[in-house]
Amino acid sequence: MGSVMGSIVSVPLILLLLAVVSSSVYGHFIVERSSFRILSPISLCAKHDAAIGNFGVPDYGGILVGSLVYSEKQASGCDPFDGDKPFKSKSSRPNILLVDRGGCYFAQKVWNGQQAGAAAVIVADNMDEPLITMDSPEASGDADGYVENIEVPSALIEKSVGDTLKDALKKGGDEIIVKLDWRESMPHPDQRVEYELWTNSNDECGTRCDEQMNFVKNFKGHAQILERGGYTLFTPHYITWYCPQAFILTSQCKSQCINKGRYCAPDPEQNFGEGYQGKDVVFENLRQLCVHRVANESNRSWVWWDYVTDFHIRCSMKHKRYSKECAEEVIKSLDLPTAKVKKCMGDPEADTENEVLRREQELQVGRGSRGDVTILPTLVINDVQYRGKLERTAVLKALCAGFKETTEPAVCLSGDIETNQCLDRNGGCWQDAQSNVTACKDTFRGRVCECPVVEGVQYHGDGYTSCEAYGPGRCAINNGGCWSETGNGKTFSACSESQISGCTCPPGFREDGKKCVDIDECKERSACQCDGCSCKNTWGGYDCKCKGSRIYIQQHDTCIERSGSKFGWFLTLVILATVAGLGLAGYIFYKYRLRSYMDAEIMAIMSQYMPLDSQHSHEVVQAESQLLRGGNTVV
Repeated sequence: MGSVMGSIVSVPLILLLLAVVSSSVYGHFIVERSSFRILSPISLCAKHDAAIGNFGVPDYGGILVGSLVYSEKQASGCDPFDGDKPFKSKSSRPNILLVDRGGCYFAQKVWNGQQAGAAAVIVADNMDEPLITMDSPEASGDADGYVENIEVPSALIEKSVGDTLKDALKKGGDEIIVKLDWRESMPHPDQRVEYELWTNSNDECGTRCDEQMNFVKNFKGHAQILERGGYTLFTPHYITWYCPQAFILTSQCKSQCINKGRYCAPDPEQNFGEGYQGKDVVFENLRQLCVHRVANESNRSWVWWDYVTDFHIRCSMKHKRYSKECAEEVIKSLDLPTAKVKKCMGDPEADTENEVLRREQELQVGRGSRGDVTILPTLVINDVQYRGKLERTAVLKALCAGFKETTEPAVCLSGDIETNQCLDRNGGCWQDAQSNVTACKDTFRGRVCECPVVEGVQYHGDGYTSCEAYGPGRCAINNGGCWSETGNGKTFSACSESQISGCTCPPGFREDGKKCVDIDECKERSACQCDGCSCKNTWGGYDCKCKGSRIYIQQHDTCIERSGSKFGWFLTLVILATVAGLGLAGYIFYKYRLRSYMDAEIMAIMSQYMPLDSQHSHEVVQAESQLLRGGNTVV
């Protein structure tokens, strides 16, 4: 990100030498690259590496194909190009300008190219060496007014590649078409992007400090949306230096360091006699680190963005409010526990290591795919240093390139950064226009053709030429993509809920290659073939009638008499008479034989338990016997 801040240029010699020595011992510098491919003519077709410029707006996640142009008169690109549109390509493709290294700042060349209408600028190295990162000039009057306005991407290519291209351009002939590809410049392994911002609480370092604070304020909304949704993991960091043991007691180390020279920062005003001191900056950097730690412990990590923004507004150095008291007021306003923040910060006067700042010094050293952090501000995304302008849309674009394809949050598909390729011919993907179902899905990197899930129903297919609804419930969505038609008040569909895939014409219809057509059973003599039957075809079936009073039995394709035969009636009467006779015989048997037997049994039982020694008792027994038989005798 950018170049070294203006204030760091005049860091006291002690700290500057220390930074140089440290880098030479532990230096781990990584050149972030994009792919540079020559597409035409065939004789030049090849793929090469290109070092991404540290300014402008690299198209992370995208590609740019254009026609290469070159001016022999203004090969260096250090002066504005003549005319409103000085370059004329042989096609409608955008112009990609090739310039030579040397003569002026890299950023100056790119700015002049942008002013001449170039969509990108390629700088050809002027010496045989490994690729380096093109940096913007340090804050100065020369760079003011154009560096922050560069919007086009740029890259550095090796001298040998540049010489080959220039020779071909000088000879004329076929148009040279090249492609810049940033799709793999940003790692995108999973559904969460991890990024960190190496920054500073000092707001008196000129253009660079203004740039980073404007970024924090403008990007805060996006950052907090991404953090709250769990899409990103953000961590702030702060560069610190240390003072050599031999100089700890000097006034310079005492004014710029805390913890006995272990953690230092340059004097904000570059004047040890007035204003704020370097150790004030170190202490506020430490406080901001602890604000993030404490907020993170309560699952409110995004509060760091509020604190830094509010602190810059309420506690600015420019307004002489940069103080511990002002900082604590901001902490309280954000409902953060001040005591926990203080405990995290520790004692700045102690002759001991500070765990938080010691960790920061360790992390400055590059490891793996991330190089050393030596300039401020520096943005690191998925362990790769971001190259380009520290600006809201440019950074959001780079973050979105870090998500695994098709997992980007909605903010990555906003109109100002997405391509929305599905609007053009549905991206060439499968589409069911009737139900408005499509396999085209916009992602940050472009479109993908992927069969969708609609209302819980999964579509299967290649996404380009076909997608078929699969599983239960599929018939509820446009009949599962199957044929359906209504005729004569009846609707038939080739989608069956009993099948999880495929289409089958219903009974009464057959497939004609594209849809289901009604079968004329009468014409084909496949039904209603019984003697005396008359057949009439209907939508999805047929109507068969029998002569006279007979009725048609469809299962057997036959007719039967509606009233039955005389023999049938005779047989029925015989059966009914037999049943009636059996019933009458049973009643007679019960009336005379079974009841008499029951009376005798009852009398025998009662005589055993109730002695009949009187006429009255005899009458009672008779009455009870009569009741058991269902009689009406009353005693």
